[in-house]
Amino acid sequence: MAYKFKAGESVPESIRRIATEELDSAAEQLDGKGSSSREEAIHEARKSVKKTRAILRLAKSELGDVRSRENVRLRDAGRRLSELRDAGAIVVSFDDLKAAFPNEAGLDALEPIRAGLVARRDQTMEQPGIEERLKAMAKSFRSAAKRVKAWPLNADSFAAIRTGLEDSYREGRRAMTKARKQPTAPNYHEWRKRAKDHWYHIRLLEPLWTDVMQAHEKSLKDLETWLGDDHNLVVLREKILSEPDLSADEKAASLATRLIERRQKELRKNSLALGARIYEEKPREFSRRMKRLWEAWQASPKSLEQAEEHTEAAPPKKAAGSRGSRQHKTRVTAA
Repeated sequence: MAYKFKAGESVPESIRRIATEELDSAAEQLDGKGSSSREEAIHEARKSVKKTRAILRLAKSELGDVRSRENVRLRDAGRRLSELRDAGAIVVSFDDLKAAFPNEAGLDALEPIRAGLVARRDQTMEQPGIEERLKAMAKSFRSAAKRVKAWPLNADSFAAIRTGLEDSYREGRRAMTKARKQPTAPNYHEWRKRAKDHWYHIRLLEPLWTDVMQAHEKSLKDLETWLGDDHNLVVLREKILSEPDLSADEKAASLATRLIERRQKELRKNSLALGARIYEEKPREFSRRMKRLWEAWQASPKSLEQAEEHTEAAPPKKAAGSRGSRQHKTRVTAA
């Protein structure tokens, strides 16, 4: 499965292929047909939903009302998956928090909080009727995949994705500015969602990548990770403070919340510094640059396109040079 446009495909063909693959993948994960654990399957299905919604945003100028309807359906499905996924993600966030402060005194006192989080995760993953719920969601994703064939996609040029690409960049830029001026948890979470959209769009356009674009993609991944960690810490803090069993030991709860605040301050400082570089260009300038890269890619000789296909098909150990490095990067960062 390749989450990117391919040489030899029209824009509508690429969009339909990618959306169908992601929705089918989500269904397979929730059907239990993969080798993943239930927790990991939910995580992978949730990522596929987000990647499909990013496709809808990229093609917004073509899809019209179809985009709105499908986006609402996928948004609601994603929220249901998030309710399940958060139980496991919070445990990971708790472990990452402790790892960020290895020399902090009193960390052993936090173990009862972790035990409580693990118990809640296990209870969530084994709740009655969860398998039936997941299979019902898998069925809905398969239905959505079938509807992709009827998406009103016609334009076969950069114009088909330009509005979505530019708007995604512009919205991320605005969200960053708002988070800097009003540093609330909802504002940082909104920035994270918009940064994630932009990251997915850049991944879709991997064939356009220059060395500069590869660095842009890596920076976006780092930004999305830091903002995601910030959001997970918000959820962790709320859970510790709102659930009596987790906050029964006031000293432990106080230590945990202090560490959360320190870590969030660091994550947000790093995110703002990196975001200033990522969003340095004005949206129209960014869009024009992407258009030039698109046109250069479309004008590439067939020999280069065939070489790229050959590189993708070759075993990793045979990859060499700049194309080999790019192929390795794709496997590592693919979500």
